[in-house]
Amino acid sequence: MSAIKIELALSDLYEQWAGETPDLILPLAPSGSQRIYYRLQRGARTAIGAYNPNDAENAAFLAFSRHFRDKGLPVPEIYAEDAQRHVYLQEDLGSTTMYSFLLQKGDDFPDYLVQLYKRVVEQLARLQIEGSRDLDYSVCYPRESFDKQSMIWDFNTFKYGFLRLAYVPYDEQKLEDDFHRFADYLLGADCQYFMFRDFQTRNIMVKGGEPFFIDYQGGRRGALQYDLASLLYQAKADIPEKIKQELLDHYLKAVAQYIPVDREEFVAYYYGYVLMRCIQVFGTYGFRGLLERKAHFLQSIPFALQNVQWVLDHVQFPVEIPELTRTLRHLIQSQQFQPFNKQKGAASLLTVTINSFAYNQSGIPQDTSGNGGGFVFDCRFLHNPGRYESYKQLTGRDEPVINFLKHHSRMDEFLLSAFRIVDEAVEDYIERSFTNLMVNFGCTGGQHRSVYAADAMARHLAEKYGVKVEVHHIEQERKGWKN
Repeated sequence: MSAIKIELALSDLYEQWAGETPDLILPLAPSGSQRIYYRLQRGARTAIGAYNPNDAENAAFLAFSRHFRDKGLPVPEIYAEDAQRHVYLQEDLGSTTMYSFLLQKGDDFPDYLVQLYKRVVEQLARLQIEGSRDLDYSVCYPRESFDKQSMIWDFNTFKYGFLRLAYVPYDEQKLEDDFHRFADYLLGADCQYFMFRDFQTRNIMVKGGEPFFIDYQGGRRGALQYDLASLLYQAKADIPEKIKQELLDHYLKAVAQYIPVDREEFVAYYYGYVLMRCIQVFGTYGFRGLLERKAHFLQSIPFALQNVQWVLDHVQFPVEIPELTRTLRHLIQSQQFQPFNKQKGAASLLTVTINSFAYNQSGIPQDTSGNGGGFVFDCRFLHNPGRYESYKQLTGRDEPVINFLKHHSRMDEFLLSAFRIVDEAVEDYIERSFTNLMVNFGCTGGQHRSVYAADAMARHLAEKYGVKVEVHHIEQERKGWKN
C-alpha cells in the first residue's frame, strides 16, 4: 500500500476513534519488518498508528495486547482497528526506548541503568507467568510454541544465512546431528509460559520511569529462560558479567513470587537458551548484515561472538555438540568480524570532506584540496519528501523527513551501496597515507535527500574508521537553514 493510502486509512481510523481528524500524521522510525508506524495527533490526543500487511501478525499482536491489558500488564492499550486495510491504533507510550539509555551509558554501566533493568526483569516475569494464564495460544504466528520445529528453523537460518555467507567451514551432517541433540535437550525445560521471542531493549519503552513492552506479535508458548537470555545477552548492550549475574538473581526472585523455581535447574537450562538465542541472532545478522549489508547488524557481530565465547569457556552442557562447538570456536578465532582499527584511522592523515548540494543551483562542488575531485552520488531518483506540503519547510535533519526517507524511499539501499564504494577508497587512502577525499550528494534542492545522505555518510565513516570528517551542506548553509 502506498504512503498516501496508509496515511488515509490511519486518518480515517483516528477519526472513528477520536471523533475528529488528526492535524499531525508523523512517520516514525522504521522497524525491522514490514510494519510502518506513525504518530497521529490532534491537540493533546495522540495515538500510534500501525500498518502491517501480515494479517496473522496483526491478529496475534491485537489479541495478546487485549489479553495482557486486561490483566494489568505493561503493554499499550488498543484503541481501534481496521482489519481490511491492515491498520490499527494503539496507545502512545512516548519516544524513549530502553535502548536509548544504553546509547547514553558510555563505557561504564551506571547504577540507574541497573535499577531500570531490575524493574524490567520484574515485569518480564509477571508478563511471562501471569500473562500466560488463560492466553489463547491458537492466535500465535507462525507457531503456537517454541518447539523443536521452531529451533530447527533458527538453526537452519544460522547455517545457511550466516555460516555459508561468512564462508565458515562445517560438516553439515555432524552439525545437523548436534542441532537435533541440542534442541531435544532444551525442550527438557518447563516450556509452559509466554515467550516474548524478541525481548530486547528496542522493544521496551520507558514512560514515567516505568517499562512498557511492545512488538510481541511473535510471542508463543515456551521456556522462561529464553526471554531473559535475549535481554541480558543482547549483543550491543555489552552488560558486564557481574551485573548479568545480579540481574539473573533478581529475576529468579521475581519468578518465585508466582511459581516455585529450582534455581540450579533453571540456570542449567538458562545458558543453553543463551546459546540458542545467540544462534538465532547470528542468523538475523547474516541476512541483515552480510546479505543486505546493514551496518548496525555487522557492528553487532563482534559483541555476539564475545557472548558465545564466554558461554563456551564457562558452561559445560550435559549434551554432546562437538561440531557446533568447533564451528563457533572457528568463527571466534578467525577474527574476520573484528572492526576496523579506529585508532589507525584517527591517526591517519586523511580528511574526508562530505557535501550536500543542489544540481540546479550551486552544482557539483569544486575540490579545492588539490586532489582533483571525488565521488558524486545523485539522489534525485529517490522519492522526494519536498513534493509534500508538510515537509517543505523541513530538511534532511528533521525527524519527519528522516522517517519518510526510511519508510517511503529506497534511501537505505542507496546508502548501503554508497558505503561499500566509499569504504574501499577510505581503507586504501588510509593505507597509502593520502590526505584528502571528497564525497558529494546532490538532489534537486539540496534540502532533504542530499542532506540526510551526507550526514549518514559522515556518521558511518566516523563510527567505522575514526577518520577526520568535514561536512558542508552548501544550499542550507547559504540559506542559513531557513526554508
